[in-house]
Amino acid sequence: MSKIQELLRQRRHEELWRMCCGFIELSLDEFMAIQRELLLEQIHFLRGCEFGRKMMKGHMPETVEEFRKQVPLTTYADYCPELIERREEVLPAKPVHWARTSGKSEQYTCKWIPISRGQWEELSTVLCAPRLFATCRYRGDVSSLSTNSKVLYATAPLPYVSGVIACKTQEDFGFRYFPEPSESDQMPFMERLEKGFWMALSDGMDGFYGLSGVLVAIGERFQQGASNVKLSALVKKPKVLLRLLKGKVKSSLQRRPMLPKDLWRIKGMSCGGTDGVVYREKIQQMWGTRPLDVYAGTEGLVYAMQTWDYTGMTFVPNLNFLEFIPEDEYFKWLIDRSYQPKTVLLNEVKADNSYEMVITNFHGGAMVRYRIGDMIRITALRNENLDIDIPQMTFDRRADDLIDIAGFTRLNERVIWQAIENTKIVYTDWTGRKEVVGDKPVLRLYLELKDGYKPGKQAIKLAIHDQLKKLDADYANLESMLGLVPIEVSLLRSGAFADYIAKQVSEGADLAHLKPRHINPSDEVLSTLQAKPGRKIIITTKLDVGAKVR
Repeated sequence: MSKIQELLRQRRHEELWRMCCGFIELSLDEFMAIQRELLLEQIHFLRGCEFGRKMMKGHMPETVEEFRKQVPLTTYADYCPELIERREEVLPAKPVHWARTSGKSEQYTCKWIPISRGQWEELSTVLCAPRLFATCRYRGDVSSLSTNSKVLYATAPLPYVSGVIACKTQEDFGFRYFPEPSESDQMPFMERLEKGFWMALSDGMDGFYGLSGVLVAIGERFQQGASNVKLSALVKKPKVLLRLLKGKVKSSLQRRPMLPKDLWRIKGMSCGGTDGVVYREKIQQMWGTRPLDVYAGTEGLVYAMQTWDYTGMTFVPNLNFLEFIPEDEYFKWLIDRSYQPKTVLLNEVKADNSYEMVITNFHGGAMVRYRIGDMIRITALRNENLDIDIPQMTFDRRADDLIDIAGFTRLNERVIWQAIENTKIVYTDWTGRKEVVGDKPVLRLYLELKDGYKPGKQAIKLAIHDQLKKLDADYANLESMLGLVPIEVSLLRSGAFADYIAKQVSEGADLAHLKPRHINPSDEVLSTLQAKPGRKIIITTKLDVGAKVR
C-alpha cells in the first residue's frame, strides 16, 4: 500500500495535505532555498558521471552561480547519441522508466527521456496535489479524495509520459482504469477509447485521464447522436440501459441533447496544454466539472498547476531547477543563434512578461539547463486571493509557434484558436501560417467546416478578424493605424483532416504525429490537406465513439 493510500485509510488528512500540497504555503525565499539545495545535490550527481561532465562541458561548478555561468543552455541534440541509444551506464542515476515524446524527423524520429528512481518517488506527492486541488472546496479539504476510483483512460500509453504517469497514479491511488493499461497499451487509440467508454457506461466513472480534445469530442458526439440511440438494442446490457435511461430523462427535462454530465458525476478533472485553455468552458458545459490546468512535459514531468481557485498556476519546487529566458533575450537568440540568452530565476521574474522555460532535473535526472521550447507568461507575482507567495503563470505557446504580421504583432496558437472558438463557427479542425497576398503579409487560415455548416468565406474571415482584434491590441492596430485586415481564410473539403490522419496511420506515424500542427504547417502537409478525397477514417460506434475505415 502506498503512503498516500495509507494516510487516506487512517484518515490522517492534515498530514496528507501537508505532504502533497505544502508547497503552496512556502514563501518565495523558502521556495528558492529548496531550489538551490536540490540543484547542489544534482550538481553532485552530474559531476560524478560521464554524461554529466559532457553536459557541463568539463566544468566542475560548486555553486548555483557557477553552474549558471559555466554550463551552457542545451537542446535535445546535445543529449545525442546517449539518450537516443538509451545508454543507462553513463547517466547520473539508473532509470526506472524511459519516456518518449515526438522528435524532429530530420534529426530523430522521437526523443527518449530517462526517469530516475528519485524522480519517480518524488512524483507521488506532486501528482497527488492536482487531485486534491481539483476536488477540494477550501485549504486542507481532503474529504472528496478517495482511492480505487474508476477512471476513463484516454491518452497515449507507455512509453509516452502520459502512460508513465498512469502507472504512477495507479500505484499510488489504486485507480481502476477503463480499460486497464496493461491490457490495452497495444490497442489502437480509438479502439482503446471505445472499450473504456463502454466500460464506463456499464460500471460508472469517477474521473477522466486524457486529452482535453477527447473530452470535447465525446461531448460533441453525445450532442450529435447519443440521444437517438435505440435503447431496445441494449436489453442485454442492463447497466448501460439504466444509465442511458437516466441520462435521457435528465436531458429531456432540460430540453437539450444528452451530455456526459447526464451519465456521470465527475468529482474533479485536470488537463494541460493549449487545448485545455481553449476548451475549458466547453468541458465544463459538457461534463459538469471545471478542468484544473496542470503544466507538465516529458522532459521535466510536472512544472506547475492551478489550485482550487482556478486562476494562475503555481510552480512546483521539487522536480526541476527553474530558469527563465526573458522574451527580449529570446528574440536576440532568434536573430543570432550563436548568442547565449541570459536567464532569470523565479524570484526575478516580472508580472505580465513572457519567458522561455529552462529546466534542470533534480533527483538524478538527465536534463541540464534544457530549453523545453515553451513560452510561459507570468500573470502575477503571487496569488493574493489564496495568499500564495509564489509567482503565478499560464502556458502561452510553443516558443517557435509564432506568426509575425508586418512586424506589428506576433500571433500564437492559443490566441488564434481562442479567436476561432469565440466566433462559434462549427468546424472540424484548422491550421494556419503566414503567407504573402499581393505584396502584403497575412495570416492564412485553412479551416474544415463541419457538414451542414455553410457560412460564406468572407463572413468567417471577418468574424475571426473581429475576435483577434479583441484578443490582441497590436493586431487591432493593424486596422486602425494601417487600414489592414491581415487575414485570409481557405476552406478545406469535408474529410480533409480525417484523410490526413488516415495517411499518417498508414505510414506508421506515432500518436504525436497523427494530426497536423496548428501553426506553420509545411507545404507537404497543406498539399495533403488540399488533395482530392481518398481513404477516410470515420469516428463512430453505436454511440458515435470509436473508429472504422471505409
